[in-house]
Amino acid sequence: MEKILIVGANGSTGKRIIEILNNSQSFEPVAMIRNEEQKTIFEDMEVQWVLGDLEQEDLSHVLKGIDKVIFTAGSGGDTGPEKTTEVDEKGAIKIIDASKKAKIKKFIMLSSMGADEPSKHKKLEHYLKAKATADEHLRKSGLDYTIVRAGALTDDLGMGKVKLAEKLDSAGEIPRDDVAFLLIMSLADPLVKNMTFEAVEGDEPIKSAMINLSKG
Repeated sequence: MEKILIVGANGSTGKRIIEILNNSQSFEPVAMIRNEEQKTIFEDMEVQWVLGDLEQEDLSHVLKGIDKVIFTAGSGGDTGPEKTTEVDEKGAIKIIDASKKAKIKKFIMLSSMGADEPSKHKKLEHYLKAKATADEHLRKSGLDYTIVRAGALTDDLGMGKVKLAEKLDSAGEIPRDDVAFLLIMSLADPLVKNMTFEAVEGDEPIKSAMINLSKG
């Protein structure tokens, strides 16, 4: 069974991923949390946790015994540029570099649609620039990776159907449930290996959409 570190475990998407992985026969989730006050929810789920802060410290200790990483941490588009840079850019780069040193097998990054063209989205430009920088750092890191550039996240019930492409023709929304499944399915090798793609809700079942995308 592979151990999967969830960076951003206390966020809405991170919690969904942990709930799913906690019932998996193949993967065991490990929640990365910023302070011990956040541990209760994971202890109640009988999920292992580890303390780590993207903004402050050396992160090598959080990767001990870890096979793969799912990064869902984010400051959010409403956060100021300084905080966004610390978490979405510098924090992401820090854990990517630590993952490379730890010889992590695969790094799954939750990014955002628009990260390829930040200047076209003035209100979110600082956020998308940070995401773009982190994405590019991951692509050049030498790690096996998948970057999922999701549309606007909603709390709607996931329908398990999506539209995926390296570049979609229009923006859209996607339930967090479906994003969680996309990120989890990206753990499988060689599915969407070393690929960056955009994702919104659609008509194709997640599994077949990912297989078709992998085939090109």
